[in-house]
Parts: sequence; C-alpha cells; structure tokens
Amino acid sequence: MKLAKLSRREIMERCITGGLIAGSGALSQTQLLAYWEEAEKQAMKPTAADVLGPFFRKGAPNLRTLRGPKDPGFPLLVSGRVVNVKGQLVEGATVDFWHADHAGRYDTRGYKFRTKVTPDAKGDYAVETVMPGHYGDRPAQHIHYLIAAPGHKSLITQAYFATDPFFEGDPVKNWNKRNLAANRELIMPVKLFEGPAAPRAEIRFDIVLEKA
Repeated sequence: MKLAKLSRREIMERCITGGLIAGSGALSQTQLLAYWEEAEKQAMKPTAADVLGPFFRKGAPNLRTLRGPKDPGFPLLVSGRVVNVKGQLVEGATVDFWHADHAGRYDTRGYKFRTKVTPDAKGDYAVETVMPGHYGDRPAQHIHYLIAAPGHKSLITQAYFATDPFFEGDPVKNWNKRNLAANRELIMPVKLFEGPAAPRAEIRFDIVLEKA
C-alpha cells in the first residue's frame, strides 16, 4: 500500500499532538503550531541553482583581487555573505568564483579571473575584478559560482547583471530571455560609483545554503 506523503504542517501537528514537541508554560497546541509557522515564514530561501558551464577549473588560488592595474574592463566589486536558511554563519565554506574577461574570453590554461575564496569570520567575501564580457553561446554577462561547506548541500549557480543590455532594461520582464538565467533572483542590481579614481560597479550576491 502506497502511503500518502505528509505536508510539513501535518508532520508538525502530529509531533505536537503526540507530545514530541512541547512548549513551556501554558502554550496550547494551537499556539505552538502558530509559532512554528511564523518561524517558517521568516526562514530564508536557498539561493537558486544554475548550470556549471564548461569552463570550471579546479585548484584556483585564494585571491581577493583579480583585476590587474593594466587589465582592460570596467572595475567591479563583488561582495556577499554565505549563510544558512536561518541567516546563520556557515562555517568552513569555500566559494569558487570565475568569469570571462571583458571580451568574453575564459582563461582555460591558467587562473585569470578565477579564485577560490574563504569567507571571513562573519561569513563575508569580497572580490575585486572586472565586468565580464559577452560571448556567443551565453550572451548575458555572468559570474559562475560553486559553493561548498561541511554539512550543507553544495551549490552551483551564477550571478547576472540587471544593467546588462541583454535584458533590454527590464530584467523583471526579460529575466528568462532565451532560457539563460535559471531564476529571476539571480539577476543582481548594479551600483555605479564615481570617485577620485576610476569609476566602478558593485554587486552584492549573498549565498544561502541548505543543510545536507
């Protein structure tokens, strides 16, 4: 006989009524369930996955600056944080990060515009690089990610740019153009800054991992 799959709410109801979850004081079963449902609503969504692509290389060095002083391309700072669905620091995480150069070319022999960073004690990472270029097979600018951490599911994903002409000024409407981006949430807002030195762009890409 095939058993029906229980919903998370049904599982919690059975745990509460069966005494497997108990509240302190005079909390009723209804109140316990309400508190649990509110906590579920506040949980963060795991970062959407995307394709790995053909250009991944193992063994990238741990570098925070990928842009050389003479490298062409618009300066870009990419920062973010690696946390779990409760917003807590994920210890021991590593972030492989790679992209094409300003002309859409990947370094497939060395490690130009490639790094494997370890977030700091707060889970933060930051990489100085350049805006990746376009190329024929994947005409949307993007940065590849592979994130791993003990006790968590590994994540392969990509970050895209809301300012990319590919999205025709409307990434909300055109995020799935040609089925390139796997999820609208992977298209990042871009901040542009003018300063005493060269102007630069910034995006923030936070990573939310699921438990294994």
